[in-house]
Amino acid sequence: MDIYDLFYILSLGAGFLMAFNLGANDVANSMASAVGARAITVRQAVLIAGALNFVGAVFLGSHVTATVSKGIINASAIGDPKLILLGMFAALIAASLWVLIATLTALPVSSTHSIVGAILGFGLVAGGPQVVNWLKLGGVVLSWFISPFFAAGIAFFIFSQIRRNIFLRPNFIAHAKAWGPRWMGLTMVLVGFSFLYKTPVGTQLALTRTESLLIVGVLAICAWIGGKIMVGRLGAEIDDSVEGVETIFRRLQIFTSCYVALSQGANDVANAIGPIAAIYILAKQHAFLTQAEVPIWMLGMGGAGIALGICVLGHKVMSTVGEKITTLTNTRGFAVDFSAATTVLVASKLGLPVSTTHAAVGAVTGVGLARGYKAVDFGVLGKIVIYWLLTVPIAALTSIIIFQILKWSIY
Repeated sequence: MDIYDLFYILSLGAGFLMAFNLGANDVANSMASAVGARAITVRQAVLIAGALNFVGAVFLGSHVTATVSKGIINASAIGDPKLILLGMFAALIAASLWVLIATLTALPVSSTHSIVGAILGFGLVAGGPQVVNWLKLGGVVLSWFISPFFAAGIAFFIFSQIRRNIFLRPNFIAHAKAWGPRWMGLTMVLVGFSFLYKTPVGTQLALTRTESLLIVGVLAICAWIGGKIMVGRLGAEIDDSVEGVETIFRRLQIFTSCYVALSQGANDVANAIGPIAAIYILAKQHAFLTQAEVPIWMLGMGGAGIALGICVLGHKVMSTVGEKITTLTNTRGFAVDFSAATTVLVASKLGLPVSTTHAAVGAVTGVGLARGYKAVDFGVLGKIVIYWLLTVPIAALTSIIIFQILKWSIY
């Protein structure tokens, strides 16, 4: 067994650990608003996220992935494939350790930024500053501000609209019957565009803008009609009260949570599998490629790791995002889901780098602020922001240390 085969085998374990952490932190925080609002229990969130993430990763995930995450370095400029092999392995371990520490302390961080920071670290040592795409790195830093503030603003607006059009009027249920189906139609617009533009399967369909608009329009009308029927039936069973309105929005939130879990499996599995694919190609061809075919069993392994992560440690981050920043109800939770998804979709289409983690936390803060500053625990929020700012430098430093140890041991 040569060094390439050895690190290929080791990278499978490191990639599984990264997928585990992805489930425990990234996936958990996107399910947190549904759990915090009591739309679903922690056990149901674990089952939904575990099953749908696996399905999303294996059946909707891309079978071709960028092997060096996010183009943060030009790895081909490093030259020596062994150095890239050691660097990718060091990056996987460093990013995994940081996300694991954040999860154990129940704080949400971006796994994408962790892997970006780790790859930046080994790239600086192996190839020098000239191999780093500093413009791309600047975009990552910019996303620390774009995602949370944009999502918070949308969440503030959405919840304010729900409150003004339903809660601040007499006859709650009558207004909820009118507005509930409209929000369902709008949610379907968001889910439809998100599926067509954000998932690998949707992108492969390569629909024209007119075709996309037509499909999404039909789906939105179907959702509006379905919403009218559902809310009409529910309205006959529930009281004209705040709790009655929350019951209507609870159904909507279960739907958005299922979609979030499915699309996250399809999109985020590449964060764990991309570096393994790079090492796999290096092991087989002793050369570096920027894109690689990913065997389906690797996607299955990533999906299984994500599912196991949310099962074992997901409750920690769910508790922080869903319960400790502010108190969530179903209407607030719906505003959070809608805002975070809108932020990710709109920013991605504009070419702006965003983090789902940052968007989710920003949206939770936004609905909290809609009730005043006292409704938000700024102590918890401050700890989360500190972890965000530390993610890239700590992942980079850890990666450098691991890379240097490996380099000294082998060369």
